[in-house]
Amino acid sequence: MKHLKNILTLIGLIAVVSTLIFAVQSNEVEEMPVAKKPVTKDKNVADTYQISAIDIPDDLNFAGEPVPQEDPEIMERVDREFLVNTYWQSNAVLLMKRANKYFPIIEPILKKNGIPDDFKYLAVAESGLENLVSPAGATGFWQIMKGTGREYGLEVNDNVDERYHIEKSTQVACDYLNKWKKRFGTWTLTAAAYNAGPAGIQKFMGIQQVDDYYDLLLGQETGRYVFRILAIKEILSHPEKYGFELEPEDMYKKVPTFTVEVDTAVTNWADFAELYEINYKILKRHNPWLREPHLNNASRKKYTLEIPNKGYYRVGSAGQ
Repeated sequence: MKHLKNILTLIGLIAVVSTLIFAVQSNEVEEMPVAKKPVTKDKNVADTYQISAIDIPDDLNFAGEPVPQEDPEIMERVDREFLVNTYWQSNAVLLMKRANKYFPIIEPILKKNGIPDDFKYLAVAESGLENLVSPAGATGFWQIMKGTGREYGLEVNDNVDERYHIEKSTQVACDYLNKWKKRFGTWTLTAAAYNAGPAGIQKFMGIQQVDDYYDLLLGQETGRYVFRILAIKEILSHPEKYGFELEPEDMYKKVPTFTVEVDTAVTNWADFAELYEINYKILKRHNPWLREPHLNNASRKKYTLEIPNKGYYRVGSAGQ
């Protein structure tokens, strides 16, 4: 019995000591300083970037033909294109850079043919000044269909496709526009016909019994078409007004070239390029209308090629 009391007493002492130790440890933990996260101010995008509505100019016109800006429906459509094209900044900057390179080629051809200068922005709307091919097969800066190109005198086949030739395709666009201006009477309707096709515009005019682009209810693409051209024209003409700051050195520039005439077949354009200390890629960059690595030319037709002046491109040696 005595031993039992001693055991119980020992157990009691152990329990008391354990309680005291736990209490001390808990107190130490509570007193330990807790590391605090540094207080940081949330980044506010508005501190460096402002988005606002666009002030539309009061004198909008296409090729000198005024836009009916008193019409609220018209102005909503104008506003849409200004917003989309102003705030699609990367695309707008690319268009400005390319325009600096290609407008000097297009402008004198338009002028020579009596086409208003505003139609250079039609080429921008059509292709972004790139040699694109649409799902329907329209090709080049001016998005010319194969049949139209041939009808207006372009060579279009697997070997040569002059729809990719900027000067020749611009001339075809001028001939086409002058033809349909005589039919439609206004440059605005002529521009719409360039996009939708003359037959389509004539059909809509007949059904709806109106003769003004701004009165026509058209499909999504053609309905936005002239408005998009108006926005592109304004933004590219006054970039600083819309927040774009580009220096002359930022712009793309045309590399100086000289011409070479070819009136025979060419077995291999890569070998031909080496004669002028360039490579196949550079030859095709300057002559995208050459569609295959060779030229058949059984008829001995005379072709004029652009060759870049020396010193503008890096040209590696064969095998490198």
